Amino acid sequence: MSSLDEFRKAKDEFFLNDPNSPLLAEQRADFKGLNYFPENPDLRLEVELKPFAKQEQVQLPTSTGDVKTYTRYGRFSFTIEGKEAQLTLFNSAHGFFLLFVDSLAGSETYEAGRYLEPEQLPDGKFLVDFNLAYNPYCAYSEIWNCPIPPAENRLVVPIRAGEKNFKKD
Repeated sequence: MSSLDEFRKAKDEFFLNDPNSPLLAEQRADFKGLNYFPENPDLRLEVELKPFAKQEQVQLPTSTGDVKTYTRYGRFSFTIEGKEAQLTLFNSAHGFFLLFVDSLAGSETYEAGRYLEPEQLPDGKFLVDFNLAYNPYCAYSEIWNCPIPPAENRLVVPIRAGEKNFKKD
């Protein structure tokens, strides 16, 4: 079993059994595990981030109509399926945060986007492993308050890695 498989198994256990699970009790009764894309080593990227000269604070709207404040930290580029793509990395008191929407949103992936917490590597690059992309808690229930990816992080390419849509049936 790969480390990603072990991670996913532990996450499913958390969703099923932990009192802090984002699932409602009635959802847990029929929960068989989250849906994932197969592991894709090509979407485990080490990227060079170009920090913004001015790292300004921005307020991102949330799923409940509130706003959350983040710092626009920098931008990185990558190639997927032969196409160039760019994403902005944000920072907060909780660390680096990447929120994005890909071209599969609303069909294979959650319509409002997915999240990642890229890891800064000792050489200054960032590890962006899309295999760890996950749905925000608002994908499971409307009681959660989740930031919505900004327009600059809406991709026209598919990211076939990480968590897929949650089946609420």
